Amino acid sequence: MSRINKNVILALLTLTSSAFLLFQLYYYKHYLSAKNGIGLSKSKGSRIGFDSTQWRAVKKFIMLTSSQNVPVFLIDPLILELISKNFEQIKNTSHGSTSECKFFCVPREFTAFALQYHLWKNEEGWFRIAENMGFQCLKIESKDPRLDGIDSLSGTEIPLHYICRLATHAIHLVVFHERSGNYLWHGHLRLKGHIDKKFFPFRKLQFGRYPGAFDRPELQQVTIDGLEVRIPKDPVHFLEEIPHSRFIECRYKEARAFLQQYLDDNTVEAMVFRKSAKELLQLAAKTLKKLGVRFWLSSGTCLGWYRQCNIIPYSKDVDLGIFIQDYKSDIIIAFQDAGLPLKHKFGKVEDSLELSFQGKDDVKLDIFFFYEETDHMWNGGTQAKSGKKFKYLFPKFTLCWTEFVDMKVNVPCETIEYIEANYGKTWKIPIKIWDWKNSPPNVQSNGIWPISEWDEVIQLY
Repeated sequence: MSRINKNVILALLTLTSSAFLLFQLYYYKHYLSAKNGIGLSKSKGSRIGFDSTQWRAVKKFIMLTSSQNVPVFLIDPLILELISKNFEQIKNTSHGSTSECKFFCVPREFTAFALQYHLWKNEEGWFRIAENMGFQCLKIESKDPRLDGIDSLSGTEIPLHYICRLATHAIHLVVFHERSGNYLWHGHLRLKGHIDKKFFPFRKLQFGRYPGAFDRPELQQVTIDGLEVRIPKDPVHFLEEIPHSRFIECRYKEARAFLQQYLDDNTVEAMVFRKSAKELLQLAAKTLKKLGVRFWLSSGTCLGWYRQCNIIPYSKDVDLGIFIQDYKSDIIIAFQDAGLPLKHKFGKVEDSLELSFQGKDDVKLDIFFFYEETDHMWNGGTQAKSGKKFKYLFPKFTLCWTEFVDMKVNVPCETIEYIEANYGKTWKIPIKIWDWKNSPPNVQSNGIWPISEWDEVIQLY
């Protein structure tokens, strides 16, 4: 009986000791650590989330780029949107004062940065250091499209994208290249056959589905989640550019083939016209940009870009398109202030509006306003002598960027459909005699302006 009592007592003592130990652990965790601010509590002042995988990957990437003087900047849409909503707070945040991880700790698979390639001095050395720091990096290259029409240089490859993975998080480094017209361009992220498709879920990346063009951003350095990061000074503008950034390259090979078949006009008159047309286009673009009005290359100017990567020398004018919803009442005054007097105005804002301005050397700027219907777009035309109205039908289209005469300008993304609507299937053949009332395959009669409205719809002709 005495032996049984001893065993019971021993068991009770063991149980009591265990309970007391658990109580000490509980008390330390929930009272002492909270009081001293050094434990696992999420009370105010603790650095919540700073041990996340994505934050550590971003921190290490910034350390890497800073140590090598690689001028990267943040372009991640999700984070920039969060930043823009808290911009005033971020601008007033000093280094080391952040107590909570709000931006780089959002659970996700990648973070996007950009690099201006002409500022990168030591690409290969950077790669080796990145791998020594634990990153697994993938370099994606492709041919430089600007050299596509030059036999000796058409195979030259340039870096377009880097994917650097650390643990389960990746950094997508988008390489921006300088282009004529003072803008930045990035290429398509196209995987070659030897690349491991399982390295990263590439389809989730937000840059590289197609080539893109952006205004050159002014940058500023801010503290985000305790890290010094460069971002666009106007993050809202950069975010607005992203969904409209798609870029179409000029068809250099096709243009060279065209000019081999149909010799280019290199007379003095042709060169003078092209110079004047280029200056007129640059002035028009500058004026419309100040107004905040989108435009695109239309009619013969669009055909010249697509067919021969240049201005058609016998076209004698510059043609632009504008959506009627982008029309602004001060557009005529703005062009007149820029030194381009109004030559004529046809139609009304609600129907068939067309403006024409006189440039120097007898080069004319024609602006066609486009109207949207259920299944098509159209712009109008008016015959001054009779008041007869015409309608030019186009399939619906969206706008992409391109480079034309050293400028970043818009063209219809659905270019071939747009051109064929206006010039038919034989658009590759130059036609010097063109009757705007009969030649276009997409033209149709649209009635006649009433005599009572004559002065209103036909001005300064």
